Amino acid sequence: MSDSAVERSTATRVVVAEDEAIIRLDLKELLEEEGYEVVGETGRGDEAVELVRKLRPNLAILDIKMPGMDGLSAARHIAGERLAAVLILTAFSQRDLVEQARDAGALAYLVKPFQKSDLIPAIEVALGRHSEMLSLERELGDLAERLEARKLIDRAKGRLMDEHSLSEQQAWRFLQTNAMDRRLKVHEVAKLVIDDQLNP
Repeated sequence: MSDSAVERSTATRVVVAEDEAIIRLDLKELLEEEGYEVVGETGRGDEAVELVRKLRPNLAILDIKMPGMDGLSAARHIAGERLAAVLILTAFSQRDLVEQARDAGALAYLVKPFQKSDLIPAIEVALGRHSEMLSLERELGDLAERLEARKLIDRAKGRLMDEHSLSEQQAWRFLQTNAMDRRLKVHEVAKLVIDDQLNP
């Protein structure tokens, strides 16, 4: 096994859901040869969702046609709950299926029969897109929090300036000093000022 495959195995855990046992076995062997760790496997879509919830893999490889729940529905659950990157496997390459897979949250798509040379890049694309998505969502969350904090601080400064005749600089210094003294964040002190719980 190459060094890169060894490194990858410590990071990339995979759940495989494919109803044809022989394909599932081939897929597992291929993945393990490349250093991925197959932590769970099933032939049913509903079990795939449960396995992913329980085992928290980095990637779920789902066949479209499965009993219990099809791969698209399973993908919708897994992607919707942000549990793992999703790669869809299918024997069909019709455009509408590709679009349905994308809409269900699949980040990559592979048509059977596939070669190892097709599988690995598709996995890396799915993992990369998943990681970008999570990172973007975190940034948007942080941005919303920063905007909210900024609004609180501006309102508190306005109130201190209007009601206590402070300059903007003095109002900011008041918020900063109280934040340090109380071991709070500036926007938390701003909220105390707005709620009339803190005055100069």
